[in-house]
Amino acid sequence: MVMLCFLLDLRTLSPPLLRDLKQSLLQLANFYAISIPRGHKSISKSKSLLDRIGICYVVKSRVSCSTEMKVGYRPSGNFSLRDFHHAVNNLPADAFLPEFNNCVAVSSCDVHLPSVLSDNVLYSWGDDNNDVERKVIVIGSCLLQNLDSVIKKTLMEAADKCISVDFILLEKVSSGVGALSESINNFLKNICDLENCSFHKHLPDAKVLLSLVKQWLHDLRNEADQLQARLTFKRNIVGSLNQICCNLSPSFSPIIDEFEPCQSCRCHGYPLDDKHRNKTIKSTCCPVTGNELGSHDSIINSLKVGEQTVLFMPSFHHYTKFQHITTPIDFNIIDRTNLKSLSEGLIVGTPFVVVPSTSSESDDTDQTELNNQVFQGLCSALHNLDQGLVCSSKCNTETMRESPFKCYYILLPSDNGVMLLRRLAGSEEVTPVPDVSQSFESTESKQIKDSIKASLLEIEVRDYNPILHERGFHQKLNALVKESLHFGSLPTKSEELPHEPTPTQEKKKMEMEIQQMDMKSGLDKITDQITEEWEQLIVNELPNIKSPTCVSKPKSDQLTFTPTESNNNNNKPLDEKTSRILERLEIPKKLKPKLPSPITTSNSTPIDTCVLTKKPLIPFRPTQTSDMGTISSQPMRPNFQRLKRKLR
Repeated sequence: MVMLCFLLDLRTLSPPLLRDLKQSLLQLANFYAISIPRGHKSISKSKSLLDRIGICYVVKSRVSCSTEMKVGYRPSGNFSLRDFHHAVNNLPADAFLPEFNNCVAVSSCDVHLPSVLSDNVLYSWGDDNNDVERKVIVIGSCLLQNLDSVIKKTLMEAADKCISVDFILLEKVSSGVGALSESINNFLKNICDLENCSFHKHLPDAKVLLSLVKQWLHDLRNEADQLQARLTFKRNIVGSLNQICCNLSPSFSPIIDEFEPCQSCRCHGYPLDDKHRNKTIKSTCCPVTGNELGSHDSIINSLKVGEQTVLFMPSFHHYTKFQHITTPIDFNIIDRTNLKSLSEGLIVGTPFVVVPSTSSESDDTDQTELNNQVFQGLCSALHNLDQGLVCSSKCNTETMRESPFKCYYILLPSDNGVMLLRRLAGSEEVTPVPDVSQSFESTESKQIKDSIKASLLEIEVRDYNPILHERGFHQKLNALVKESLHFGSLPTKSEELPHEPTPTQEKKKMEMEIQQMDMKSGLDKITDQITEEWEQLIVNELPNIKSPTCVSKPKSDQLTFTPTESNNNNNKPLDEKTSRILERLEIPKKLKPKLPSPITTSNSTPIDTCVLTKKPLIPFRPTQTSDMGTISSQPMRPNFQRLKRKLR
């Protein structure tokens, strides 16, 4: 977390240079408005963006003809993009003095640096949080000379409070090279013993100013801490060393594609969304205090810039919502570029394989073939030149929506007739290059070079094939599923999880078991009773079994047993149990033969259809004569082992 204070010497800044510098400050504010600090979780979760940018400037008073230091923008509470733009646009444009046109150095007392590093200015900005670092950036086109003891003492006190001071010189091309170099050397000697001071000189170029903006944004976002990493080799690369320590820095930071309309509260200017609305009573609450807002306590026409910045718009403002893109997507060719000069860190987004279309608007076969040949020729020519085509489009292929800003793409050729479309980072999306000001000259010895070369030759060389480099997704997921299967199937909502039974539940369980035992005993008794009835039926050889439901039966249809005992038993009446058993064993209705309707004759009585005898389940055989002897028509006796055991 860093608070920046810009001290601009407007006396030395020409109108064109001041105009470019103003645009750079506005760009810094715009970037900061859509950014979310990554360094501190408490800041990233806050409802608003803290104000961390201040502007002071030095001018010459027209009344007293002395230099004055004024505060152009004072950070206070939440960052207001509108107020910051208003302050930058109102910086005096007529403060440049012609006498400083060819001047190399100015008096250090006229810059009023001690006034900025005071309790009334820099130390009073922001909160009392000790974690907030402060940095003063002095910008001018002339050097400071003769740093007296007062200024040096002030800078040393600032170092004790973790305040750094950067001196930036936007040098003029018309200045004398010899005089400028001598002044720079003298200035470096004055600040060499101050660890919190640094000096940089730059040409007032648009690219240079943009790089400065990115560096200042880097400080505001607190991204100074880089990710640390290690490169580990399978074998020692030099001596016993098999690791190389590195720092990781992102090279791409996306910007937002559109500004969303919203409603905000007047008290804090924070956007109101659905979670802050009570649909039951149709009221809205302040996201900060939670107090209910009235009809006049909210601003309807607002635009949400990023996640923590809101702009209040006039009532006549109309917002155009961009829709999803429709095909075909237009890519405008801008220029060719050498692939050797293209930084891989600027190629971002999802890649798309590009092949020639197989159909044309006119469905002309010749036109389709010509289109295919031109595409193949273009791909081959670009591949031979080792070049790609830079394109621009209004379509953002990441969101597949039309964007109000340009999106840039690179068309990469290949040797197999297809091309690859990748998105390129624009100027707003490029992050600053890590500081490599320290010496990285080739100082390694011949022994180290030979050792590194030998180690690299031991590493296998082969073309990259993604099929041969599994990340282990399926293995890991299969292992998780296998582990989950050990727990069995998941219980349904109707099933209850097993738990310890209570005494009442144990008692109920015992009662249910007793009931089940009683039911089983009852079934055994019934089975024994049926077996006993069968015994009586078969052993006693009951003849002339008739259905108890029939009244009469014709003689031709009667089934007669051949008794082994006296004929006196043929007329033995059937008891109730036997009748019930025979009724149970009757032929199902659907299997009964259909009988003709009753016929009445003079010599006979009507034949009742209900006199059909219900045949038992025991098969009957008529008396037959065979080589084996006479076969009786007696019923087959079932073999009941339980009955035989009882008879024994």
